[in-house]
Amino acid sequence: MSLAEIRAQFGRAGINEPTTAFDRKGAITDDTQLSLFTGEGLLRGYVANGGRDLRAVVAAVAHAYTRWLRTQGMQPVIAQTDTDGWLYEQRELHAQRVPGATCLAALQRMTSLGERASNDSKGCGGATRAAPVGLWCARLDAGVPPDRVARKALELGADIAGLTDGHPTGRLAAGAFAALVALVVRDTPLPDAVTRVRTLLARHPGHAETLRALDRAQALVRAESPLRPEAIVSLGEGWVADEALAIAVAAALGAPDFETGVRLAVNHDGDSDSTASMAGNLLGALHGMESIPQRWYAGLEARRIVAEMADDLATFPDWPLGEFVEETDLTEYYRKRYPPS
Repeated sequence: MSLAEIRAQFGRAGINEPTTAFDRKGAITDDTQLSLFTGEGLLRGYVANGGRDLRAVVAAVAHAYTRWLRTQGMQPVIAQTDTDGWLYEQRELHAQRVPGATCLAALQRMTSLGERASNDSKGCGGATRAAPVGLWCARLDAGVPPDRVARKALELGADIAGLTDGHPTGRLAAGAFAALVALVVRDTPLPDAVTRVRTLLARHPGHAETLRALDRAQALVRAESPLRPEAIVSLGEGWVADEALAIAVAAALGAPDFETGVRLAVNHDGDSDSTASMAGNLLGALHGMESIPQRWYAGLEARRIVAEMADDLATFPDWPLGEFVEETDLTEYYRKRYPPS
């Protein structure tokens, strides 16, 4: 819906509360489903090798995406199609929520785990599922300087997005978003995080559109106080990755709290669920769980699954795993929960 259509249906203030989609309020979309399976792949990569081999981590995420593909009733070409692990068993995640055709086609055609998609897509799908990468990197390398963590998050986020989106902008916008999340989790103020990510981006070929998206978001927030939905519209519609990144970053930079930022990211022309998902990721990393309105969280579909995955991504470096750790029931629990792919 356009902003005008949103206001015609919900009033001059736009949409301010969850409404009905897929026959319920608080429904999740494919963005949430794929974020959860991204988290699963990252954690399986950690259980398998401590996260040291990033190519193996990307392959583990690709393997997780083949499991998600099967929840959508589709069969990947690739032979590794097991459905073990706790996430696939969650029936809520088998709901079909209009996933992107490009994403489905790329995953179906994948012939080896971790290979880059052969398309030239720069859709926003890779960016909408990049936040777990930032959290994973921030927690894995807790003792490493933030800029090095951000560099790893950018590169890993770009490689994972590249499983479905082959264009440099589709990959680098996702990597930039993962890096922003990693820096914010490491207590870097968001304006400083944007500046640091701009520097990192400049080292990568094909960065121009992503860098321009961050520049436009910063410029808009400087020019507009308070930030209004009409101004957000100037950043595009969010169907492509750089526009989605710009809208999410502007909403987070220009909002004093979680609720205001998500509303800004919803009320515009275009792909509102994706841009608001990304803004919510960033605002949640900034302000914490307690910032989410309880009335929104209480009605959220699959909230138990989301909370469990978030907890696992926040705590995994403390799990009793590793070569020199004594085997315990808890060790066995995590290895069964996230078996190596």
